[in-house]
Amino acid sequence: MTAVLALGWGGCVLAQEGEFVSPMIGFFEAGVVCAPEATGERDALGTVAGTTHVINQAPPFVSNGRIVPAVLGVGFGVRSGLGFAAQDTVLMTVTHPPFQGSGATTQSFVTSIGSTDRPGITFYQFDETYELALGDWTMTATTGVATLYEVTFTVVDPALVPDLANACGYLDLLS
Repeated sequence: MTAVLALGWGGCVLAQEGEFVSPMIGFFEAGVVCAPEATGERDALGTVAGTTHVINQAPPFVSNGRIVPAVLGVGFGVRSGLGFAAQDTVLMTVTHPPFQGSGATTQSFVTSIGSTDRPGITFYQFDETYELALGDWTMTATTGVATLYEVTFTVVDPALVPDLANACGYLDLLS
């Protein structure tokens, strides 16, 4: 479902209109990813699945847009770094349209944000068909009372973005 990792990259902030990125963030990049293979899992009791994925290497963004095709194996999220130092106890809250079956609309888990010179990545990937809920998905990263960033992605029918829907080669996983 979700992955966390710190990797070295350059510094930049690429927030789009309507997004919030705190001045504490020295590196920010968001977009769509192809889900990499997980190397482990972490408990995440505030999620429907109960766990998040752990990866060794951050995947590249296949799009820096905020439109996401509803395709199993596709993910979306943020690579970010704090201007001063990494933070391991960041609360990530993901709000989304109701899941089929459970009706869940909010999930949360603890993640990490790297530093500006070694940003971390947190993303949500579609592993189960009930997760393919069309509409706006908002990822909000907070620490204590401070919001570090808030970004909204719009999950759409894959037919609306066929090239992006097949960018990962997972289109055949649709049920």
